[in-house]
Amino acid sequence: MSFSFFKALRPKTPQELAKTIKDSLMGLDTKTVVEVKLLEKALEEVEKNFSAMKVMLLGDGEVEPNVDQITQLAVEICKEDVIPLFFHKLSILGWEARKDLVQCWSILLKQKVGSTHCCVQYLENHFDLLDFLVAGYDNKEIALNCGNMLRECIKFPTLAKYMLESPSFELFFKYVELANFDVASDAFSTFKDVLTKHPTEVSEFLTSHYDEFFEQYEKLLTSSNYVTRRQSLKLLSEFLLEPPSSHIMKKYIAEVQHFKVMMTLLTDTSKNIQISAFHIFKIFVANPNKPREIKVILAKNHERLLELLNNLSAGKGGDDDQFEEEKELIIKEIERIQNQ
Repeated sequence: MSFSFFKALRPKTPQELAKTIKDSLMGLDTKTVVEVKLLEKALEEVEKNFSAMKVMLLGDGEVEPNVDQITQLAVEICKEDVIPLFFHKLSILGWEARKDLVQCWSILLKQKVGSTHCCVQYLENHFDLLDFLVAGYDNKEIALNCGNMLRECIKFPTLAKYMLESPSFELFFKYVELANFDVASDAFSTFKDVLTKHPTEVSEFLTSHYDEFFEQYEKLLTSSNYVTRRQSLKLLSEFLLEPPSSHIMKKYIAEVQHFKVMMTLLTDTSKNIQISAFHIFKIFVANPNKPREIKVILAKNHERLLELLNNLSAGKGGDDDQFEEEKELIIKEIERIQNQ
């Protein structure tokens, strides 16, 4: 007669796991967890459940994950309202649990029931959760986690569109200049994704918020921080030159104030910034419909500009031939204007 002293634990179903995750996250409520030891135990429980979630979504290295279980877990997490707890409890979680959550979040967002991404649809009905993630940049402990999760959200047009239209979008102009380099860099990565992943949505946003956006953006271009100036210049080229934003570019290069900013950046002490500024400056100069004010500025400053351009090279890794060809065309146009 054989006896079994240890019975193997049956793996939880997606429904059970979602409920267990919810209960463990709610167990972190600071009103009920008043003792350090109780909090440590509650955090261990969350970490254990997140680990189980990760195995269900990614497999354990030996057994491949079950596609139906992955989809069902995403459905149950939405049904149990676990997503708000993911976000709101993030600052309490330990490092390992946050890492697992970020990894799982990417997979959960991609899950579809029919033609609907269930977690995306949940966020569409709770857009304020995106604002919560944006505000996470104020807390350096969770800033990078929030940034990773936000960038996964931005891959979906409806969520990116909300972020552009939300008042919290303005916070990025502050976050990209934070003193903490890692947080500021991460915030700029998110800011860049919002402005480049979905050109049509970005074009619509810039059309309706042109003045407010570029007033703020000019502060980045003229920042005392070298990294901010360089990154914002490169980003400006990216979203201005997208085909859906051609009307935005035409408006931008017809405005004297923007032209003056590029003139200033052309004289920056950094060669990298000079080169990036040139690639936008040349669009102003090549514009066949240049406003009279811009022509006057070009004529008045032609000697200084020609000297500067003649000393400007493509830089390391640049296409020398194309750069020199473009530069020659711009020099000729400035000379033509000066001789009128």
